[in-house]
Amino acid sequence: MLPLAATALSLAFPALVLVAAARDATSFTIPNWVSLALAVLFPAAAFAAGMPLPAIGLHIGIGAAALAAGMVMFALRWLGGGDAKLIAAAALWLGWPALMTFLLAAAMTGGALAILLLAMRSSALRVLVLRGPAWMVRLAEPGEGVPYGVALAAGVLAAFPLSPFAIGSWGL
Repeated sequence: MLPLAATALSLAFPALVLVAAARDATSFTIPNWVSLALAVLFPAAAFAAGMPLPAIGLHIGIGAAALAAGMVMFALRWLGGGDAKLIAAAALWLGWPALMTFLLAAAMTGGALAILLLAMRSSALRVLVLRGPAWMVRLAEPGEGVPYGVALAAGVLAAFPLSPFAIGSWGL
């Protein structure tokens, strides 16, 4: 309906996810405002793109289910609160079936990221990393967590081309 507005709003999704990834990599936190902005922008993007109400409802249901799953994973200490909220926001935007690509790509990237961090935290490479910027030194600190927002951003970038916003089909 509003092609320029729909495009601009749709591109805000991957842009904000990249902001979350950068913040997570440098500070081990994903700001709440990123997930909130994604949740607030979704209806505007959906209406601008002409998404029918049943499809919007389906996306909201998928986002709510992802938030519930994220809350369980947070309670089990499998991931951080910012990660749980970002998963829910991404699920809200991606819908079905792009969600499966998102989850698979995020899991694969998360595994690769964990291996990279283990290597950086090894005694052999840690000496080299200590010469880098403070945020990289912190990433290489033994016992630190994994900035999973980076893996989630990779998942979003892999799945976004399959999303209704990119292909213009609402699957109804």
